[in-house]
Amino acid sequence: MRFEGFTIRRCLQDTSLPRLELQLLLAKVVDQRREWLIAHDDHVLAPEQSEQFGSLYVRRLAGEPMAYLLGQREFMGLAFEVNPAVLIPRPETELLVQTVLERVVQIRQPRILDLGTGSGAIAVSLAHTRPDAVVWATDISQPAIALAKRNAQRHGVAIECHVGNWFEALPVDTLPFDVIVSNPPYIHPDDDHLRQGDLRFEPRQALTEGIDGLSVYRTLAESAAQHLVPGGWLCVEHGFDQSRDINAIFEDAGLQAVETLSDLSGHPRVTAGSYNT
Repeated sequence: MRFEGFTIRRCLQDTSLPRLELQLLLAKVVDQRREWLIAHDDHVLAPEQSEQFGSLYVRRLAGEPMAYLLGQREFMGLAFEVNPAVLIPRPETELLVQTVLERVVQIRQPRILDLGTGSGAIAVSLAHTRPDAVVWATDISQPAIALAKRNAQRHGVAIECHVGNWFEALPVDTLPFDVIVSNPPYIHPDDDHLRQGDLRFEPRQALTEGIDGLSVYRTLAESAAQHLVPGGWLCVEHGFDQSRDINAIFEDAGLQAVETLSDLSGHPRVTAGSYNT
């Protein structure tokens, strides 16, 4: 699609995409806020702006997520840089952050470990809300860790980042944590949702571990005790239909005070448990 010589008003008359999406794409192209578009709807796109908008338009028609096209997504009131190397932060994950914050409210300088950090949305949000916290983040993906570091710098917080597979990323003799948090890959590899919507474009290894959607939880529950202080917590996000399985995995691994919390849609979304020994 060519938009050369089009005004903003003319671009917004297109009906193939929702008006809001057109506004957001145009705002990115002209590097202005959406409010500017209203006051300058007679602005004619320059050739390079027309080319960029046309490219974004075609990609959006093909279903590519708006977050990747815009290069950012809001989470916990903060704007995070995102790209196809990481999952797009989602509103339901804010419950996971809130669950962690509730469990460290009485702890001075809590030590928190975010496993599989991706964009760093969880780790950075925790560090931003609790500036006294010592926050570590790991991910098996080097590009993800690089992105998490940029997001930490963007919001003026310090997080300790390491590349590696779950607990294997931690240096030897790392001090134990008060909370370990994770939003791991939990979709069953045969789930049709992997071939629908935004999930088609997100990194597959961050969506499914290729087994049964539960194997990572077993790894986390079996190993977390070695990296937590007595009474420390393991908090995880999971699918809406996995809470019973997660509870069983936690209890089999010796976690106590296991609790599952529901998101704003009423779906069981986060489970937390504590090692009390």
